[in-house]
Parts: sequence; C-alpha cells; structure tokens
Amino acid sequence: MPLETSDFPSEVQVAFFIFGFLEDNWEGMSGTYLGKRWNNLEYLFRLYQVQEQTTILYIMKLWENILVEYKAQKAERKKKADERGSAGGGKNFTHNVKG
Repeated sequence: MPLETSDFPSEVQVAFFIFGFLEDNWEGMSGTYLGKRWNNLEYLFRLYQVQEQTTILYIMKLWENILVEYKAQKAERKKKADERGSAGGGKNFTHNVKG
C-alpha cells in the first residue's frame, strides 16, 4: 500500500506542501530538469507562517535531489531506448510493383 502524505511527520507534510508551490526549472535546449526555483521560498515561509524553516528547507532539498536524480535516470533510459529503436533495428519492406 503506498504511503499517504498524512503518514509522514508534520514537518515533511509542510515541506511537500511548500515544495509544490515552487516553480520547476528546466534547461531550455535539452529539456533537462534542473530542480526548483527557490526565489519565492522566503515569501512562502512567511505566508504560511512556517516555524521550522531550516528543517523544512533541509527536507525540501533532500526531496529535490531525489527528484532530479529520478528524472535524469528516466531521461537517460528514454534516450537509450530511442537510440536502440533508431539503430537500424526496424524492418525494411520492399514492394514488387509491375507495370
């Protein structure tokens, strides 16, 4: 059974909540996921009156590192699959047309 957000301690729940408001940062040319843009974090902490800011930030950075690594591995698997698919492995069909 997958974990629910409510299964985690309150600090982790707050970290996931605030993390969801941060904008994703993608590299323009390659489409590589770079993580989150952190420029609005202080505003979000004040808005939601986050008390344990250091702890919440630590949890958020841990989660970001996991996501960046996961998305990088996923992109690498897709790249390798695309390379295998375009490496001449396809079937060549010829048609005999008389006329």
